[in-house]
Amino acid sequence: MALTKIEKLDKVEIVGDFKHIQCRHATWVEDDGVAIGGKQFHRHVIAPNDDVSSEPQEVQDLVAVVHTQEIKDAYTAHLAAKENN
Repeated sequence: MALTKIEKLDKVEIVGDFKHIQCRHATWVEDDGVAIGGKQFHRHVIAPNDDVSSEPQEVQDLVAVVHTQEIKDAYTAHLAAKENN
C-alpha cells in the first residue's frame, strides 16, 4: 500500500476583456495508482502585470502570449480610472 499525494494544474481559462487567466489546481490521493476519495480544487487568477515567475512554465508561456503590452496598458488605465472614481 503506497499512498501518494498528487497535485496537478488541471485547467487554465482565459476570461474577460483584460484576459485574466484562471488556473485550477487539483489535489487527490492515490493508493498504488488508484485514486481514493475525491479531488480538492484550488483556483487563482492572474491579472495583466502580475508576477508569474512562480507559476508553471506552461502558464508563464500563456501569459507571455495573452498579456500583450496593449492589454497591460488597458488594464492599468482601467485600474487608474477606478481609483479616481
